[in-house]
Amino acid sequence: MQKKILVVGGNGQLGNCIRKISPDFELEYEFIFTDSATLDITDSSAVESFFADHKPDFCINASAYTAVDLAEKEEEKAFAVNAFGVENLAKSCSDYNVVLIHVSTDYVFDGETNLDYSEEDFTNPLGVYGKSKLLGEELALENNPKTVILRTSWLYSEFNKNFVKTMLNLFSQKDELGIVADQFGQPTNANDLAEAIMMIIENPNKQFGVFHFSNYPETSWFSFAKKIAEFSNSTVKLNQLTTAQYPTPAKRPVRSTMSLDKIERIYKIEPKHWENSLEDCIQILLNNN
Repeated sequence: MQKKILVVGGNGQLGNCIRKISPDFELEYEFIFTDSATLDITDSSAVESFFADHKPDFCINASAYTAVDLAEKEEEKAFAVNAFGVENLAKSCSDYNVVLIHVSTDYVFDGETNLDYSEEDFTNPLGVYGKSKLLGEELALENNPKTVILRTSWLYSEFNKNFVKTMLNLFSQKDELGIVADQFGQPTNANDLAEAIMMIIENPNKQFGVFHFSNYPETSWFSFAKKIAEFSNSTVKLNQLTTAQYPTPAKRPVRSTMSLDKIERIYKIEPKHWENSLEDCIQILLNNN
């Protein structure tokens, strides 16, 4: 008997990466992909009736309001999706005995430390986006005991809009670019995150709670951009900027590097080096063009 996996946010970056590998699991699982048109998670009765109709065994919440700067203006919208929409999913997951895998962010931290953040470390988001995601985590854990929170960072892939695709686009248009060099984190290929999620689903001895998953080690946006240029054979000249030289509506954490020990220890998931994963993604993008 096939188990059902509901993928909320099926047309987003992560949703597309899960869709890409779903044929590898089609003997064991039936995948149901939704977008905001087919399932509005901010509507609790719509969520409830969707669960009643489809009775999933797992729910991957790959949907999110991710416009970090716009969230400062659209606070209500960010909280509706990132917090109260998650609450609706968690409640229905609890009612129907569903395992919820919810994707969160490194932006729940303020970045004011030189140590890698563990899952138990103090959270202190700096902007509306991070605050809405943190409340989403809390509501998910509060309303469904069978919840895995996966905090990730700097997500990119061959799908949708992201830093890697933006850079490649800019490289083709400009000779010179300034990139912020004093913010540090872990770029993460969404394909690797999709594989990690399936490993958690397949694990018979699930442990619930908060986990960190990203590629490693840390780097800066500037060094990230430099590697994108190198792997795509671009001749663009990149200049280092400070955060002060590139002000944004939302304040970002200076260093949001997360420890990956827990997911390696408990789920035996070994994150990849970010440069290897980036090279894979750029090959796909260059081949697609």
